[in-house]
Amino acid sequence: MNHLSRRRFLTISAAAAGCMIVPGLAAASTRDLVWKGTAFGATASIRLAGMNSGEAKRLIALCRAEIERMESIFSLYRTDSALVRLNAGGKLDNPPLDMVALLSQAAAIHQQTNGAFDPTIQPAWTRLAENSSKETSNAPALPIGFDHVTRSTSRIVYTKPGMAMTLNGIAQGYATDRIADLLKSQGLNNVLVEVGEIRALGNKSDGKPWSVGIADTSDRDVIVDRIALADRAIATSSPLGTTVDAAGTIGHILQPQTGQPGGQWRQVSVIAPTATVADGLSTAFCLMDRDAIKAALTAFDQVEVRLEADDGMVTRLG
Repeated sequence: MNHLSRRRFLTISAAAAGCMIVPGLAAASTRDLVWKGTAFGATASIRLAGMNSGEAKRLIALCRAEIERMESIFSLYRTDSALVRLNAGGKLDNPPLDMVALLSQAAAIHQQTNGAFDPTIQPAWTRLAENSSKETSNAPALPIGFDHVTRSTSRIVYTKPGMAMTLNGIAQGYATDRIADLLKSQGLNNVLVEVGEIRALGNKSDGKPWSVGIADTSDRDVIVDRIALADRAIATSSPLGTTVDAAGTIGHILQPQTGQPGGQWRQVSVIAPTATVADGLSTAFCLMDRDAIKAALTAFDQVEVRLEADDGMVTRLG
């Protein structure tokens, strides 16, 4: 891989007003408390509204353990993860139930987006990353196709040699939901979770919705829109959000049909009931035109989309 540049387009700015950022959450406070750390190689944060730091410390420990567990399943960079073992062997016996559950949701999004969302794009991504300065459009066809993944609670199998998956287009959303659900099971109703994507439970301690800023694609310090979130999730994708060349012109979102970089939009944001759905759809919608996105939305409840074209024009659907 010659060059890798990742950019995040969701920021929690106004949401942090009045919050106390406490590494380790050692000090007592009745204000909103914030834990900051990392997950899946990117920054992560959890905001707990109106809680003393003693109880927050216990809950954050649970969340960190859950993040570690999610990485042990879905990470492409841990040699011992379930996904890496599946990719290496072409099959995985007794897969983690979370992997089975996530692949089930991925299959639904794959179907409803007519294949635009396809986790088996990984071989094309690997080839592109390793040959970012070379022309690959005439290279041999790669084993891509989510229909060639068979799955059950007892085994996941690739039915074509050389297949591999990346779940980077949906796993962070799934992990975000897992953390939110964990905190909800502990009796919390007002939480903002950012583990790659963002999900809100309830409101801030002042009763106002959590606020998430959408950053400009070329300047993360410029906020182009703000979204109020309460019991909702948001994910944002951009074809050039991750690039593989030094010039930053070859993006990471690939057309499953060709294995080549693609993109119909400069930036796509999806607001949905869960971060898993928001994450998967934002990835797929980058490759789909407006009419195809409208058709796909009929299969999903309470989903809103913000589409930004290359000329800066914004279209909202849902």
